Amino acid sequence: MFVTTFERVKFFDTDVMGVVHHANYIRMFETGRVEFLRAIGIDLNEMMSDGILFPIIEVDAKFHAPAHFDDELELRTIALELTRAKMHFRYEIRLRGDEKLLAEGTSTNVFTHDGKICRLPEKFFTRLAEGLK
Repeated sequence: MFVTTFERVKFFDTDVMGVVHHANYIRMFETGRVEFLRAIGIDLNEMMSDGILFPIIEVDAKFHAPAHFDDELELRTIALELTRAKMHFRYEIRLRGDEKLLAEGTSTNVFTHDGKICRLPEKFFTRLAEGLK
């Protein structure tokens, strides 16, 4: 599990009801995934330079309670499956310092080269495998 803390929710992240707009949770998931990979030594720019892309093929979210302007949030990113072909993550968003679950979700990425699903080269897979330890 990797924990990302966010600065206070910005006003522009909220909707007319004063709560964080649902689309922004997907952005938070993306931040958590990128920071998780960075923490285990995966440089997404290096992968892209080698022609490896990692499109999302599935994402879902479930909302339990709203986050509001000025709330401090914590995102927990959990690697469920990291293989040579795909990455599958789970996310939990909570108020910082509070165990109350605000939102949760999952995402799945596949690795591609030249538009076709591929197996991740060893130099990246070795680092990715560290994420499950």
